[in-house]
Amino acid sequence: MQRIKTGDNVEIVAGKDLGERGKVQSVLPKENRVVVENLNMLHKHQKARQAGSRQIAAQIITFPGAMDLSNVMIVCPSCDKRTRVGFRVRDDGFKVRVCKKCKSDIE
Repeated sequence: MQRIKTGDNVEIVAGKDLGERGKVQSVLPKENRVVVENLNMLHKHQKARQAGSRQIAAQIITFPGAMDLSNVMIVCPSCDKRTRVGFRVRDDGFKVRVCKKCKSDIE
């Protein structure tokens, strides 16, 4: 089970966006990276080109880049603090993520 999933609110703990909070767009577990919307914004310069009969102008595209998973911490929805994640098996047999600070379920 993953500690951070798509849709979680996270806080950046290292890098140029230190202290900022955002929502996880995607998680890349094999690369140990995560993409957070509107954070770690990268710029890509695109040349002008011709696609068929129409001309596409040169532009600068801005998009969120992937950052290392160790640079983000999940924000607990109940205590609204950044926290580490633990796991617990409920009585009905489901494994859930648990906030290490307030001991409440994250899901």
